[in-house]
Amino acid sequence: MSIDHECWSKVKGRLRTNVGEDVYSSWFARMDLESVSDLAAHMSVPTRFLKSWIQSHYADRVLACWQAEMPTLQRVDLTVRTPARQAALTKENKVPVEDLRADRGNTRPLSGGARGNLPPGIADSADALGPSPLDPRLTFDSFVIGRSNTLAHAAAKQVAEGRRGDPVMFNPLYVHAGVGLGKTHLLQAVTFAGNAGGQRRVLYLTAEKFMYGFVQALKSQTALAFKDTLRGIDVLVIDDLQFLQGKSTQAEFCHTLNALIDSGRQVVIAADRPPSDLESLDERVRSRLAGGLVVEMGALGEELRLEILKSRVATVRVHHHGFDVPLAVLEYLAKSITHNGRDLEGAINRLLAHNTLSGQPVTLEMAEREVRDLIRPQEPKRVKIEDIQRVVARQYNVSRSDLLSSRRTANVVRPRQVAMYLAKTLTLRSLPEIGRRFGGRDHTTVLHAVRKIEALVGKDPALADEVELLKRLLQE
Repeated sequence: MSIDHECWSKVKGRLRTNVGEDVYSSWFARMDLESVSDLAAHMSVPTRFLKSWIQSHYADRVLACWQAEMPTLQRVDLTVRTPARQAALTKENKVPVEDLRADRGNTRPLSGGARGNLPPGIADSADALGPSPLDPRLTFDSFVIGRSNTLAHAAAKQVAEGRRGDPVMFNPLYVHAGVGLGKTHLLQAVTFAGNAGGQRRVLYLTAEKFMYGFVQALKSQTALAFKDTLRGIDVLVIDDLQFLQGKSTQAEFCHTLNALIDSGRQVVIAADRPPSDLESLDERVRSRLAGGLVVEMGALGEELRLEILKSRVATVRVHHHGFDVPLAVLEYLAKSITHNGRDLEGAINRLLAHNTLSGQPVTLEMAEREVRDLIRPQEPKRVKIEDIQRVVARQYNVSRSDLLSSRRTANVVRPRQVAMYLAKTLTLRSLPEIGRRFGGRDHTTVLHAVRKIEALVGKDPALADEVELLKRLLQE
C-alpha cells in the first residue's frame, strides 16, 4: 500500500468515528482516493448526487480528517468518476461485479430505503429505478406538530410503526397540502422510521423518479423486473404525485397501486391537491386514491410558525453555539412570514449568515432588513370547485347532487349557472374541466352559463349582490 493510500485508510477511520457508522456507510463508503498533491487530496465518487451532498454537508469534516493526518493539506477536491474509471477501480480491487452490486445495495448510498433489501436478481432494475435521495434532517423528531398537521402526523406515525404482517389500517394514506407545509418532511420521516427497524422494505420515490425509472426500464427491456422491484417492497412512498404524466406511466402506477394494496402492502402518497383535483390522472386512479385516508395539511398558524422557528434555531445551534435569536425576533418572523415553512427556514439561514459573516448579533432591526423580501402580501384563498358547489347549494337551498344532475327546473338551473360562472372566474380550471365536474357537461354548456350570468349581473342588481356575497363566502 502506498503512503497516500495508507494515509487515506487512516482518514476513513477518522471519518467513520466522526460521523458514525450509518452516515459513513450511506455517504462515504464509495468515496475513493485518486491522488494527493502538496496542497490537495483528490477524491472521487460515482454519482453527482453524492458529490453535491458531501460538498454541501460534510466538506469541512472531510478536510479536517485529512488535515489531522496531513497538516499541510489545504483542500479536498471531489469529482464524479466516469464509468471507465469505475470499471478500472473494480478490476484493481479484484471485486466481481456481482459483489460490487451487492455492496452497493447494502450501503444504500442514496438513503432511498429499500435498495439494500430488494428481492434478489433485480439489481439492474433497481439501479434504473434509483430511490430518490432523502434529507437526514427530515425525521419525526424534527417535525413540529400543530393544529393544522396533527392528523397527518398521527396517521404517518402509525404507518411508520407498522410491522410486516400487521393489518394495514390506512391504505393508501394520501396527504395533500400547499407548497412548504410539511408533506415531504412527513413522507421522508415515514421512510426513515420504516427502514430503521430493518423488518420492512420502504422505498421513497418522487413522481418524477418513478416516471424516469419506468422509461429506463422500457428502454433497457427490464420492465418486468421493474414491476417486480416495486411490488416486492412493503411500503411504497410517492411524493409530488401531481407531476405524474403519460398514459403508459399512469397505467403502470395504477397497476402497481392496485397490486400493493390488494396484497396488503402499504402505500403513502403526497400531492398538492386532493385526489379529485388531479385532473391529469385516470378516473380509476383517483377513485382508488380517494378510497384510502385522505388528509389535508392546512396552513401554518402563527403559533406553529413560532415553534418551527424555535426548532430550527435549536438545530442550528448544535453546530453554531454562539448563534442566538431573541424571542422578539422570532415572534416578528412568525407574525410576518405567513406562507410556508421553507420561507421560515430561509429567514433563519439569512440571520445565521449575517451573524457568522459579520459577527454582529441578531437584532429586530437587522431581521426586518434581512427578510423583507420574504414578507409577501396575503394571497387570496385558493377556491376549489367542490367549495363553490357546496356554498352555492346551501345558499340556494338545493343539494349538490341537484347541481350535478340533468334536472332543468328553474330552481336548479340558475344556481347551477351561477356555480359554473364562479368556477370560471375564481379558479384556473378550463371549461371542459368545469363541465366534467358538473355532471359531465360539455364545455359549450359551461360557456353559455358563464355568458348568461355575466349578462344578468350587469342588469340585475339583486343577482349581482348574490354573486358578490357568494364570492365573499368563498374567500373567507
